[in-house]
Amino acid sequence: MENTKLNGAGAEAVSPVGEGGGHLFQRLGAAVIDTEARAVAALASRINDDFVAACRYMFECQGRIVVLGMGKSGHIGGKIAATLASTGSPAFFVHPGEASHGDLGMITAKDVVLALSNSGETDEINSILPLIKRLGVPLIAMTGNADSTLARAADVNIDVSVAQEACPLGLAPTASTTAALAMGDALAIALLEARGFTAEDFAHSHPGGRLGRRLLLLIRDIMHADSDAPSVSEAAKVSDALLEMTKKGLGMTTVVDSDRCVVGIFTDGDLRRILDRQVDVHATTVGEVMTRSYKSVRPDMLAAEALHIMEESRINALPVVDEQRRLIGALNMHDLLRAGVV
Repeated sequence: MENTKLNGAGAEAVSPVGEGGGHLFQRLGAAVIDTEARAVAALASRINDDFVAACRYMFECQGRIVVLGMGKSGHIGGKIAATLASTGSPAFFVHPGEASHGDLGMITAKDVVLALSNSGETDEINSILPLIKRLGVPLIAMTGNADSTLARAADVNIDVSVAQEACPLGLAPTASTTAALAMGDALAIALLEARGFTAEDFAHSHPGGRLGRRLLLLIRDIMHADSDAPSVSEAAKVSDALLEMTKKGLGMTTVVDSDRCVVGIFTDGDLRRILDRQVDVHATTVGEVMTRSYKSVRPDMLAAEALHIMEESRINALPVVDEQRRLIGALNMHDLLRAGVV
């Protein structure tokens, strides 16, 4: 039976989910992406004096950037505020409907207001424009209509108009919200660069994320220290080194002198090589077969640096030493995995 559904007039129409419907969905989906891509591409020419003026207001802001928006523009405004805050420009979102019922008190004389409205005629925003003006704070508008009430009231208006929405009815905010979001990102990243905001600064505002762990976690936080760090003397037999490696479970052991200075390492790879040569592990000292040229790290280095060294040198474990190369600890790739650095 052919798939059918009732249209608005009550007549039956062929459903697009029937045979060949997948091609229709693909075509419609591709058309949306194309429309929104063209809307974003058109913004390049609007990185102009208005954009620069908006950046300057926000860069010189002594308080916070207060973002306003209703409906879909509100959702975009919330994301813009979050992006600004996480990239070095303190910001928060205020619902304009709540602003006239007390939340306007969250705006201070040191703040800057960024208001989003595609039409520029959003009642909830325009009704509080006199109050914003009375505060004397800079008002930046992001609208699709330069002749709108909001655009004319603003100190600077950023044009985010689009030729058409991706919605075939021209009703659902689609291309317009994508354009506003992209322009918000442009503002945030321009400010990030101007402030000299670094990856470490970003990590401090994202301590729970993977980037935070990569940029804040130190080797001392995850290394095996003191008696948990594998070590044997040069005079120890290879069989003793194997017992130490097995006991500590790092796939290697350091070889230290009487002052606990690391003079070499003995790894699983070294073991395989001496077994190929049929070396007697009970008669040979580890000092005879250890690797004297080895990589090491300091405890105050970032764990991410240890990962880089391991990947670049194609090794799985590292001794941790002090400035005199005395043994402090050790770590391997599994430690980095458990810590979420990898």
